[in-house]
Amino acid sequence: MLCARLVARGVRVTIPSMRFVVVGAGAVGGVVGGRLAQHGHAVVLVARGPQYEALRAGGLRIESPAGAVHVDVPVVERPDQIDWRPDDVVLLAVKTQDSDAALADLAAGAPREVALVCMQNGVANERLALRRFANVYGICVACPTGFLTPGVVEAWSAPTTGLLDIGRFPSGVDTTAEAIAARFRSASFDAQARTDIMRWKYGKLLLNLGNAIEAICGPGARRGRAAALTRREGVACLEAAGIDYVGEQEDAARRADHLRLGPIAGHTRPGGSSWQSLRRRVRSIETDYLNGEMLQRLANQIAHDATPPASLTGDELLALLPPELRAS
Repeated sequence: MLCARLVARGVRVTIPSMRFVVVGAGAVGGVVGGRLAQHGHAVVLVARGPQYEALRAGGLRIESPAGAVHVDVPVVERPDQIDWRPDDVVLLAVKTQDSDAALADLAAGAPREVALVCMQNGVANERLALRRFANVYGICVACPTGFLTPGVVEAWSAPTTGLLDIGRFPSGVDTTAEAIAARFRSASFDAQARTDIMRWKYGKLLLNLGNAIEAICGPGARRGRAAALTRREGVACLEAAGIDYVGEQEDAARRADHLRLGPIAGHTRPGGSSWQSLRRRVRSIETDYLNGEMLQRLANQIAHDATPPASLTGDELLALLPPELRAS
């Protein structure tokens, strides 16, 4: 964290030139890429379908409690349409179920040595990326965002848009991680370079165990019994495997009061990333890389059937559990 310490002491730090190639310009990718572009950084978005068409036609609109901004950002449909440069940094922001295909497309054109940053939930993406790229980084994302309408993304926290801690995979910090963190800090994010980034991502994975429950039953179910049982199972699995993770108190201390959610156009945030997948009826959900068997099957079936979010109550979800789990 040398750059952060020097800046705190008033020392001018020169950040190496960088262009950010954001693969997956949805909620997180659109907000992070949009904020970077808004604050003067070079950005190229890789999007598809209606999102690509909307961005190409009208640019990106970022809505937040502080107001809305419009950003014109270059956008392409495929990575092979990019004239790759030595200073490029890839921010991979697709859902994990789409990572393998996205990485294959990237590998067809991007240099193997490009810095590739997995800006995603779960802990599977970095291993997938390392099969094709030599310099892989992970980000522990705490960034409440939304994407329901093509061309528009929502950043629900202001003035700090989110927390984007970064480290090299599987561990360590280098000058690239420090420089990326500094760029994030200049674009309304709080970011730290961490040597133990996967420990933080395993802690975030425990939080993301509630994503499917929120999608199936609504946001209030995150505080219910099913969510508590799911987290307890997740903790037991990590501890049985000897995997270190950030606990609730350490995570809360990191977040402190950085994230201040407010209304956008009079509305509060309706739900997280999995809730949004069901709301947009994309027919896929990232539960395979977050949850255990029961929630995995149920969430996938609901997504496949294009069932709206919050289709079950918390009690109905609990009733699907085996009796021995409900009684525990």
